[in-house]
Amino acid sequence: MLSYKNSTQVIKDSRTNIAILSVGATEQFGPYLPMHLDTLIAERYAIVFGERLNAYVLPTLPFNTSEEHANQAGTVTVSPTVLSMMLEEIIVNLFRQGFNQFVLCNGHGGAYWESAFVKQINFKYPELVVITTHRYQAFEEALHAAGLDGLNERHGGLLSVATAMWLFPELVDLQPMGGDVPLSHYPVADYVFWDQLTTDGCWGHFEPGVYSPDELATMGETFWTTFIDKRAEHLEEILTTAVRLRNLPMRKEEHS
Repeated sequence: MLSYKNSTQVIKDSRTNIAILSVGATEQFGPYLPMHLDTLIAERYAIVFGERLNAYVLPTLPFNTSEEHANQAGTVTVSPTVLSMMLEEIIVNLFRQGFNQFVLCNGHGGAYWESAFVKQINFKYPELVVITTHRYQAFEEALHAAGLDGLNERHGGLLSVATAMWLFPELVDLQPMGGDVPLSHYPVADYVFWDQLTTDGCWGHFEPGVYSPDELATMGETFWTTFIDKRAEHLEEILTTAVRLRNLPMRKEEHS
């Protein structure tokens, strides 16, 4: 794997033509969790995918379409148009350098723009390919591995706390937060701010004392390791198939 921490000469000498783009978010996670959780998850995706494909991993973009949280202090949201334009600029720039295969990974569940963007870029630029990953029941399997079968949570509950305790326990304040969200709120979730649907912006709940800090950290690590590994399972197969069907040049190292 290569990254922006390598020199341009090292990246050139690697002869890779695959780049990993990742997008996180800066958004509220209730009153007690930092706002960069999705960004760190996107970075984890990018590292694993980069290792699987021996690809060039770019820095994670820390902003996303976080409209549902945009009235919460510190949250940053950008329009899908602006975000898509930036990603397209990055892809075109790297394509001019010889990269023609791209993997897009995203740490924010509310990024509805992702699928439309990938379809449009592949249509617009037939000389390159951009893919995302498929779930293959990854979420359900990861919940089971972490002992969280049937968890009803969308944002800022037990799983979010467990994830934070794995990634940055020193920043976590283990206080009660969130609560159950009525089913009647689900159909309007994309039309209003989530603090209008929930007690504190958390769609899920956490009660301290049920699990120890170590148990929470293990739960978070187990879930995300399982989830990301499962989503990476068919990554090379999907990319290779897309390259073949689009009649793109093979990977550079295969010519050496």
